[in-house]
Amino acid sequence: MKAMRFSYWAAVAWVVLVTAGAGAVSSEDIDAAVLAGVEARGLQPAPLCTDEVFIRRIYLDVIGTLPTVQEAARFLKDARPDKRSRCINALLAREEFTDYWALKWGDLLRVKAEFPINLWPNAVQAYQHWIRDAIKNNMPYTEFARALLTSSGSNFRVAPVNFYRALQGREPSSIAAAVALTFMGTRLESWPAEERARMEAFFSRIAYKGTDEWKEEIVCFDPAVSEPLDVIFPDGVALRIEADQDPRQLFAAWLITPENPWFTRAIVNRAWSWFFGRGIIHEPDDIRPDNPPVNPELLICLERVMIEGKYNLKHLFRIILNTAAYQQSTVASAPYGEAEAVFACYPVRRLEAEVLNDALRTLFGITVSYTSMIPEPFTYIPEEHRTITLADGSITSSFLETFGRPSRDTGLESERNNQVTVPQRLYLLNSSEVQKAITQGRDRTGQAKAPRKGGPLQGIRQLYLQILSRVPTEAELAAVREYAAGGQVTPKEVREDVIWALINSKEFLYRH
Repeated sequence: MKAMRFSYWAAVAWVVLVTAGAGAVSSEDIDAAVLAGVEARGLQPAPLCTDEVFIRRIYLDVIGTLPTVQEAARFLKDARPDKRSRCINALLAREEFTDYWALKWGDLLRVKAEFPINLWPNAVQAYQHWIRDAIKNNMPYTEFARALLTSSGSNFRVAPVNFYRALQGREPSSIAAAVALTFMGTRLESWPAEERARMEAFFSRIAYKGTDEWKEEIVCFDPAVSEPLDVIFPDGVALRIEADQDPRQLFAAWLITPENPWFTRAIVNRAWSWFFGRGIIHEPDDIRPDNPPVNPELLICLERVMIEGKYNLKHLFRIILNTAAYQQSTVASAPYGEAEAVFACYPVRRLEAEVLNDALRTLFGITVSYTSMIPEPFTYIPEEHRTITLADGSITSSFLETFGRPSRDTGLESERNNQVTVPQRLYLLNSSEVQKAITQGRDRTGQAKAPRKGGPLQGIRQLYLQILSRVPTEAELAAVREYAAGGQVTPKEVREDVIWALINSKEFLYRH
C-alpha cells in the first residue's frame, strides 16, 4: 500500500511540473480536456444553455442569489457577444460573492459555537470575519492555508488559530485528520497506520492554554519541548526538526509548494465539484490511490491554472465559469448519470437550504425565526439579515434543518444534504408562512394587483422573470389564459396560484 501511494502521487506530481511551462491554460484548454474525456467514452457534450438558463445559473453558482427582474431583463437584452464573460466578472466582484463563499468555507472549517465543536460566540465572530476578509481581499490560497496551519495566539484576537479549536478532539490524530481532509482532500483514516502516525507527528507539539477571559484560549507551539523530532513527510522525505522549531511551520512550507502532489490537486478538484456537483476525483474530499480521477488530463490542466495564477481562487473560478463545459445545457446526449459523471452536461442540483431560504424571503418577505443554544445578543438576527451571511453553524431554523443545512461537525462536503425529501415538499405546498406572504398585502414580486399597463398577462410575465429569470412560453401563457377564463377564480387568485405553481416547480428548486 505504501509503495502504491508514493509512486502514484510522485507520477502525478511529475506530470504537473513538466507541463507547467507549456503556456498559460485557458478556458479553451479546459474544454479540450473535457471533450477528450467525453468522446473517449463514445459520448457527446450537451449544447450550450440558453441565456435565460445561464443568467439564473451563474447568479446562483457565484453569489448564491437570484437575479432581480432588472438584472435578468438587462442581460437578456444585451446583444454583446462577450456578455457572459462580463457577467461573470461583475459577479466575482460583488459583495454577495464574499458572503456566499464565506458560507462554503464556514462549512469546511467548522465555524460553529456550540457542541461538539465549541468555538464559542466570540471566536466564531472573529473566525468568520477573518474568512470573509480573506475572500474579499482575494488572499492567495497558499497564504490562506499557511495562516490557518501556522498561526499562534488568542482565539479571540488571532482568528486563524480557531482552525485548531474547531475540532472534536485535540489529540494529534484529530488535528492531523482535519488538516488532511481540509487541505489534502483525503481521509486520514484510510491511510495505513504507519503513515497516519507520521502525519500526526507534525501536530504533536501544539499547546492549548486558557486565560482569565471567559472562553478565551491560546493556541501555540508547546514551549516545554526540549527534544528534536524526527519526522517523515507524506511523500517519504525524512527530516529532523530541532526542539525550537514549530513542526507546523515546516509542514505548511512543504504542503503549499507547487511540487506537492496533494495541495493543488485537492483545491482544484474541490472547486470543480462546487460548480459541477462532483469532483474529477469523487468524492472531492476522498482522494486516494484507488479512487482515480475520471479525467486525469482535466485535473492536470486545472492544477496548472492554479499554479500559473499564483493560487488565485477567483482566477480559477473565472477560467472554469467561462468554459463551454460549465455553460452546457442539462439536456444530456446520453443517460444522465453517465453523462454527468464525465461532465458531458451541466448537473441538476437542488438549491442549498440557505440559498432557497433567501430566495423565498426576497420574493415574498417571509420572516424567519432562528434558534440556538447561544445566549443573546448572538442569536438576534435582524429580519433583513440574509441567511447566507449567518456566521455560526449553531444558529439555525426549522426551514434550514428541513432543507439539509450541514451541522458543521466534520468538515466533510457530504455533511450538507441537498436531497429532496417529503417534508420539504410538504412545506412548500402547505406552509402557512408562504401562503400568508403570497396572499396578504403587497409581495416583493411586483404589485399586489396585476398592472394596468399590458393587462393581467403582463403581471404573469413579470412573475416568471422574477421567480424563474425568464419570460413564460406561449404555451405557459395559454395555460394561464385558459385557467383564468374558466370564471372560477379571480385575477388575484390566478396570480397567487401561478406563484404557488412556480415556487413548487423543479425549475425554481433546482440549479439547472
